[in-house]
Amino acid sequence: MDRDLFSRRRAERFAQLLDEANGGRRHHVRSRSDDELAALVAVSRRLSADPPAVEVDTEFRTGLRAMLVATAEREGAGAPAQPATAQAGTGTRGSLLPAATGRRVRARGAILVGVAAGAIALSGISAASENALPGDALYGMKRSTERAQLALASSDVSRGQLFLDFARTRLDEAATVRADRVGFSTVLDDMDADTRQGVRLLTTVAVQRADVTGLNAIDAFVTGQRRAVTGLLDRVDHVERDRTHRSLDLLDDVGRRADGIRAALACGLPAPVASDALGPAPDICPADR
Repeated sequence: MDRDLFSRRRAERFAQLLDEANGGRRHHVRSRSDDELAALVAVSRRLSADPPAVEVDTEFRTGLRAMLVATAEREGAGAPAQPATAQAGTGTRGSLLPAATGRRVRARGAILVGVAAGAIALSGISAASENALPGDALYGMKRSTERAQLALASSDVSRGQLFLDFARTRLDEAATVRADRVGFSTVLDDMDADTRQGVRLLTTVAVQRADVTGLNAIDAFVTGQRRAVTGLLDRVDHVERDRTHRSLDLLDDVGRRADGIRAALACGLPAPVASDALGPAPDICPADR
């Protein structure tokens, strides 16, 4: 599938959902990305209702303006529709050209709306909530921003890397709220869920493309994350220490899965049929049995 076309359709659908959320005409269509885009629509509505007290710096405004202008020029948004008489071989087909051109211009405009709203929402919310912790007023906004980033990601590799970044963020939060036993365990649960999601996406792509790039990203994540999680053990009580060990066990499983897939790719095994929470479960190479 053409990734540019796919991203364009997502942007158009996002613009439609924004329009509907603001009382516009309902579009009787549904796409596979609606659930992901719903998070971004929710962020947009919350921004409109209660905008964060954050000033966007001049450099960002200038960069965003330049990006939108460049996109408008590339997509032809705002260009006047060509009259039907300017087209060769008009007739019945020619009489439909102005309407078709108008639809294309509106679609291109919708793309710009999606790009602008996404960029502004993410910049403002991120600045206001990036240091929020569980229990803070802006923590829900922080998590909504993460979901919006996932919705805007252009590939499974990008989404997988984002999930691993979020797992790192959850670990930082856990270190801060470690005195709250329930909060600590909840944040580690979220961290482990993000880890599984990211690893599953990256291992699946690695198998599909026979490419170890995603596995290298997993290795780097496991190394840094294991070091940081181990550092928590001396800072928590015995109950929280048991919970922390479960996260360490998960990292061990992740490391073994990445090693297993790398070995399977190296010895030419076919793509594994079995799969679990960490993605494809490869067979063992004949030489290692």
